[in-house]
Formats: sequence, C-alpha cells, structure tokens
Amino acid sequence: MKNFSTVGARLGFAALFCTLTGGAAQALECAFRADAPDQHTVVVGDTLWGIAGKFLDRPWCWPQVWGMNREQIRDPHWIYPGQVVYLDRASGQLRLGRRLGAGGAGEPAALRLSPRVRTEGLGQDAVQSIPSGVIEPFLTQPLIVEGDELAAAPRVVATQEGHVFLGKDDKAYVRGDLKGGTSFQVFRPGKPLKDPVSQAVIGTEAFYLGTLKLRQEARPGSEVHTFVVTSAKEEMGVGDQLMAAPPTPMRNYVPHPPEQKVAARVVAVYGGVTHAGQNQVVSINRGKLDGLDIGAVLQLYHAGKTVVDPGASKGWHGMGKPQVKLPDEEVGSLFIFRVFKHISYGLIMQVTEPVEVGDVAQSPE
Repeated sequence: MKNFSTVGARLGFAALFCTLTGGAAQALECAFRADAPDQHTVVVGDTLWGIAGKFLDRPWCWPQVWGMNREQIRDPHWIYPGQVVYLDRASGQLRLGRRLGAGGAGEPAALRLSPRVRTEGLGQDAVQSIPSGVIEPFLTQPLIVEGDELAAAPRVVATQEGHVFLGKDDKAYVRGDLKGGTSFQVFRPGKPLKDPVSQAVIGTEAFYLGTLKLRQEARPGSEVHTFVVTSAKEEMGVGDQLMAAPPTPMRNYVPHPPEQKVAARVVAVYGGVTHAGQNQVVSINRGKLDGLDIGAVLQLYHAGKTVVDPGASKGWHGMGKPQVKLPDEEVGSLFIFRVFKHISYGLIMQVTEPVEVGDVAQSPE
C-alpha cells in the first residue's frame, strides 16, 4: 500500500536540514512524491540524483532522507548496481538493501537492509551523484579568468626556433611571475562576461589551449623561463597566457542548499548560445565569496517581465498607465559544480523550459 502521510517526513527533513547546515539557513520542505515506489533496483547508468527523483519531489534532498549527517555523506559513492533502494514509509527515510532471493508466486523477494553507510568495495562501479561526463572538461580547465588575473598572468613571448605554433614537446619561452608554480595551463582570453544586472565586467571567458611544464626557471639577469609543452588541445603561440593548473577536482558531489541566501543571474550559456536545456552548463554571477560551494543547488526561474496594466487608472501626474512586474516562473534546478570568486558553473537539472541568459538562480524555497 503506497498511500501515506508526508507531514511527519517533511518535519523530519526540515529538522535534519538544520542539523546539516548548523541551523544557519532556513529549513526546507523535502517531501516524497505521491507516486513514490516501494523500492528501486539500482542498474548501471543510474545516478543518485535520478534514483532520488523516483522518490522525492526535490531529488537533491537525497542526503537528508538517507538519515546521514554531512560528515557521513562527503563521499556519496557507496551505492552499486544490483542493490535495492527501499522506501521505509514508517520512518520516512530511504534505506539500502540487497535481494536475498525470489519469493513465491506474486511475492516480492526478501530484502536485507545494509548499514546506512557502506565502506567496503568503494570503486569505479559505484553510482555517481550526477551525470559527471558532461562536466568533466569544466573541472580541470580554467574557462573563466577573474579580476586582475588576466593582467598578471605570465605569457608566452617566444617559441622554439621561431615556430608560429607550438606542439607537444616543443619549447616555449615565458615571461612573468610564476609564483612558485611548475605546471600551467595555456589559455587565450575570450569575450568579457557582464553581470546581467549591473552590466559590469565580472570575468573573461578563457579558451583552453593545452598545458606547459617548467623546465628551467629564469636565471639571474633574465626574465624568461623555459617551458615544455606537455599537451596541446588547440594551436598555441606567442601572446597566449598561463594559469596555474588547478588542484585535483572533487568529484564526489553532495547536493545541498547554500548555507546562506543566494540570489544570482545566469551570465552565459557555455558554447556562446542564448538558451540552454537539460544537462547543459551555464555560468552565474555569484561564487565562493557570495556563499556558494561545490554541490550547492539553486532553483532556476524565468525573470518576470514588467508590463503595463491596461485596466488601471493613469499613474502619478497623468504619466500613463502604471507598470507591474509579473512573478518569476520556476523552470528547473541548477547544480553548482565549480566555483570561482564571483562566478560559478552549474549543470542544469530537471528543466521544464529552456534557460536564458538573465534568468534568476536563487536559494531553494
């Protein structure tokens, strides 16, 4: 029998959310779907987000309904194909089980419930949090350069034997402050990114070209360092700039609401287009200094337009009909997977309409 009350579950999730965030943020309602199944057998290709979407109105609530705290769920790769996700309706939580064998005619197989957190056998076969293949290129390439990073970045001033373009194993001569770094990514500045509200330039798109490794730091009396090309994705040459290679990215994502209220706008859709759909990447005008971190989830809205009320009386001093703002319309969720100082990259999830530049991205309500 699938009918059950979600009131207790909602209250429990709200209390747990306060525990997860230290009580600083507003408690949110995380309810089961009215048509939530009793169980789901995990198959190859499943994601935690997709599995949770079978049970929850808001799939990113899955950490709460597994009854774990933030420390326990930092590594969510503990579910494997063949296991069974079981909805414990009495407690309002999801649990992990494994089939023991087929039951009789018309009888479901028995389930053995496993510990809430599995620590054995963690590996590449584990179910991922989100479809990570889409975001892989965005995890290790710079793509966005902020503030004075562009002006201060070291640059290629000459190539081996005057070559127009550099290839793998070629030498490159670089001038600039390396700040102790030895491995760098080569990029070429692209178009500036403007805040949709203030129109101020908040960053620059960077085209990733390849990687360089330091062979010989500049000797006394010289300003030029010698590098070797370790990989070349695109043609690179004199004038191209360097950025220190980022640390190994975190790929074990735990979805959660921001710990402080965030109100952002979509700055750009990756690829230079104006609209984006499911599993596409967009940048927003808020970052780590605005309270965002990896795994934060925002709701996406079409910004309500301002229209004239044709049935109202004239405005002040006879200046025409008054204008009113229409409400914002929710169109999907945004999963933040990489953050810079004031800009972040997010993966569009559960979208119902195309997302546009200028759309609103804000903390879940």
